[in-house]
Amino acid sequence: MVLVKEYRVVLPVSVEEYQVGQLYSVAEASKNETGGGEGIEVLKNEPYEAEGGEKGQFTHKIYHLKSKVPGFVKYIAPEGALTFHEKAWNSYPYCRTIVTNEYMKDDFMIKIETWHKPDMGTVENVHDLNDIDWKDVEVVPIDIADGEDVAAADYKPDEDPSLFHSEKTGRGPLSPDWKNELKAECPNMCAYKLVTVKFKWWGLSTKVEHFIHKQEKRIFTNFHRQLFCWIDKWIGLNMEDIRRMEEETQRELDEMRPKGDVRGTTATEE
Repeated sequence: MVLVKEYRVVLPVSVEEYQVGQLYSVAEASKNETGGGEGIEVLKNEPYEAEGGEKGQFTHKIYHLKSKVPGFVKYIAPEGALTFHEKAWNSYPYCRTIVTNEYMKDDFMIKIETWHKPDMGTVENVHDLNDIDWKDVEVVPIDIADGEDVAAADYKPDEDPSLFHSEKTGRGPLSPDWKNELKAECPNMCAYKLVTVKFKWWGLSTKVEHFIHKQEKRIFTNFHRQLFCWIDKWIGLNMEDIRRMEEETQRELDEMRPKGDVRGTTATEE
């Protein structure tokens, strides 16, 4: 059994702007989550071309998460099992990411398939699933201006779209009704993120699958709030700037990971 949900994140940026903003924000967020022997290790970041002609950027990362998982997972997981491999094929505006664990092998997988579209999140079945599969998918909208879904431990005033105003673009702050108030000259887009979670462990499958989805929603919410509030830092960058930044970030992560204290998000208990 797998648990599938589609998260829809609407943003006041264009699909073209988001490509740069996403990569910039991934690099910055990675540094915020690395230290004390844990965090993110980048093994590969290189162009790829698939047999069918699909082209894009391939990344392979390792997530070292020993203290970032809830207590019940630490209890059942043996030493060394809390290391996860993330492989991503970014053929923008489509992206596919698969997270696996060598200890769990075929009993664990997180797959995230994302389409980035220039709309307000109103397209049904954008991933073109068959009728039977689509019927079982729960659609979960995420409003980056709504602080109700933000955990107290995650909240930062300078990463709050309801407070932030962009000096370079004039966008923000976002009101509770910002989607309806969006001006015609302001671009918009939606990230449609289809997330499939598989965890086969007797007695824990349902609990862990729901827990993972809760964490995915938390990550998507916080990440996209940051992306918008960091817009003045990335809005003028191009892809050459981003690739150069990614190389620098990879070196920084290698230096940061073994030093200092554990940083960033920790899992909420259930």
